[in-house]
Amino acid sequence: MSRFLSRRRFLEDSLIGITAVAGAAYAASSAATVAQESAGLTAANDKMGVAVIGSGGRAKNHMDYFKGDPRCIILYIVDPDTSQMSDKLIDDIAATQGGIKPQRVADMRTAFDDKSVDIVACATSNHWHTLTGVWAVQAGKHVYVEKPGNHNVHEGLALVAAAKKYNRVVQIGTQCRSMPANAGLVKFVHEGGIGEVNFARGLCYKRRKAIGASGNFPIPLNVDYDLWSGPAPIRPITRQRFHYDWHWQRLYGNGDLGNQGAHQTDIARWLLGVELLPQAVISYGGRLGYDIEKDDPNYVDAGDVANTEVSIYDYGDKCMVFETRGLETGPMTIPAGQNPGTVVGVIAYGKNGYAIQGQNNKAQTYGYSAAFDLDGKLLKEFTGGNDGDHFRNFIDAVVKGDPSAVNADAKCGMLSSGLSHLGNISYYLGEKNRVSVPELKSALKGIKSLDNNDETVDRTVEHLKANGIDLNRTPMSVGPLLKFNTETNRFVGNEAANAMLTREYRVPYIVPKPEDV
Repeated sequence: MSRFLSRRRFLEDSLIGITAVAGAAYAASSAATVAQESAGLTAANDKMGVAVIGSGGRAKNHMDYFKGDPRCIILYIVDPDTSQMSDKLIDDIAATQGGIKPQRVADMRTAFDDKSVDIVACATSNHWHTLTGVWAVQAGKHVYVEKPGNHNVHEGLALVAAAKKYNRVVQIGTQCRSMPANAGLVKFVHEGGIGEVNFARGLCYKRRKAIGASGNFPIPLNVDYDLWSGPAPIRPITRQRFHYDWHWQRLYGNGDLGNQGAHQTDIARWLLGVELLPQAVISYGGRLGYDIEKDDPNYVDAGDVANTEVSIYDYGDKCMVFETRGLETGPMTIPAGQNPGTVVGVIAYGKNGYAIQGQNNKAQTYGYSAAFDLDGKLLKEFTGGNDGDHFRNFIDAVVKGDPSAVNADAKCGMLSSGLSHLGNISYYLGEKNRVSVPELKSALKGIKSLDNNDETVDRTVEHLKANGIDLNRTPMSVGPLLKFNTETNRFVGNEAANAMLTREYRVPYIVPKPEDV
């Protein structure tokens, strides 16, 4: 671990960053640094130096926590869009740090080369998550990586290997793991509170409006587009809003299955108690309804990920279904009408009842969970939780020098995010395979699910019809049923699917193979 920064030394030392180095040389020198550095706090009054990577909305949440923790001091804000790092942002941070201002830099490697930095907080776009984490731990830093923690399965495995090799604390930003409401519900379920549970349903019923027609837009002023693109290929900008709307383009984001859904796939997997990726996956859906929203039958949205997507994950003796809805929808209730239900949450189905994480009140999505009997009568409620629980858990683990003390380590992130990636791969491979509703039901016949899939299909169809979608004109797509080897973490007999477990990287922004980290 790099040296913790005392306030006195900070005031005395210069914060001029060392010039960034290329990827391979950077990794080699960082590995040597890690071998030389010792772990643990050097003195009770020392502060941990923090570099926040990103300066958008979620990054500001990171800043708010770290500048409010007396054990930390923010030394760097990093963003390839220098216009994002305003004087006001820097001044606001300085006001909580005795007037000490963090440096503004465009390239994260500048911050990583500074031994005063002990912690890296990554709130970049998804395609940068893993490489930020790998470079950080190679440089001897501990790292909090926002969900989904990786852009594909290969990246998830690489971060797991890097965290282990360099013995760094890695926390993935699935903050539900640190909230008492969720931990209490999971404990109740695992202790048999609703009987045997072999099926869970994750829900991301979250309205997402059209992001504008696909076009050719200029690179925004003050953006280093090579740095911003990083591990992704350099491509023309086809979305109107440069920031945030990358979520809905597969080169950079993972759709809502890998965005909001990354939280709920994590909780569903936690409730089921599964510590592997599934044995098989199939997805269906589409990017539907935006032509109606724009009142233009020829409208082509700039997004290229599904806004309606159902993924079925077969674990052998257990199963998970995940539903993504980006159009207007109400909550799902279990049993129908007997409890408030949920729009963004998880329902676990037990022999003797139901467990529901999240409610249809947005304020309760993360901090409320409950269990019901088969008739919908409340058995027990669980409350408590906020963002700070997860950050505090991370800082506590860093202070202890114990990577195992975090609630959502790199492996946890790889498994939960991996569900999103596998579901998207099936959808992408079948994107052009448009089918009628009877054909869809036929394709799903015999595939494991609690409701034999017809009930989920029927609800999805009714949802789409309620939003004005004519499935005869714009039918849903269905992907192939993909078998997955959980030992090799590769698909069985489908090289097209295996190719999508990773991507081609640009030098020097290469996410290494797990054995090469």
